[in-house]
Amino acid sequence: MWRTSRVHLVLAILGGAVASLGLYESAAAQSSADAALKARIEVAIEGASDLPTDAIAVEVSSGVVTLTGSVVCDECDQRRTPTGFAGVQQSLGAVVRAIPGVERVEFDLEYVPR
Repeated sequence: MWRTSRVHLVLAILGGAVASLGLYESAAAQSSADAALKARIEVAIEGASDLPTDAIAVEVSSGVVTLTGSVVCDECDQRRTPTGFAGVQQSLGAVVRAIPGVERVEFDLEYVPR
């Protein structure tokens, strides 16, 4: 009986190690996919002539894209999205959402006066 229990214990440990390896490979593949998606998004933003490109950072996690940074504007006030600049966010979102693999886009943009 002791021998059977030890065999089961060894098999359980090995099974856990194999399962962990599978999770690691899955996480590595996801990280690689996110990095490739991030690169495609950055190229798309840079190629869009109507979007600010110098102060926008792109982060990707499991297909969820977070855009952070500052957008310089002439008519900024105390509101989160100044009048007329909702269009910038909409255009930015449209460019990013058009890229295959993007699940969702989140914005954390700050509008600052010139």
